[in-house]
Amino acid sequence: MKIWVDADACPKVIKEILFRVAKRVGVPMTLVANQPLTIPASSHIDAVQVKAGLDVADNHIAQSLVPGDLVITADIPLAAAAVNGGAYALNPRGEFYDQNNVQARLAMRNFLTELRSGGVDTGGPPPFNHRDREAFANQLDRFLAKHHHP
Repeated sequence: MKIWVDADACPKVIKEILFRVAKRVGVPMTLVANQPLTIPASSHIDAVQVKAGLDVADNHIAQSLVPGDLVITADIPLAAAAVNGGAYALNPRGEFYDQNNVQARLAMRNFLTELRSGGVDTGGPPPFNHRDREAFANQLDRFLAKHHHP
């Protein structure tokens, strides 16, 4: 099992949690972004910089993951690709995507995109907060206890 991080939009505090976890439990992790990343020195953590462009990082992750991997992303299409490919997807707010919810989330995302393209202000997500960070850390710990066997 490997953790893939959609790093361009991943909050810094979530990356820091992931760095600590990768070192503590020895799980391999790859951060993918279209900009240079600073990562701690660790044999468990690496970074891939892809060329700039819409969905280039997402596509790299979707094509690289294998069933059982974990993808950290707030991107619904990437989460859907991960789940449909037999991987797991967790957003930075601590919510898992699965076969039961990812298609509904994708449909809602597409609907809101259509509204925005028609000029409707749909707002955005609430600010990232301490509760989100805790929910993410707890979900990640539970997932690794169940799925990571070094």
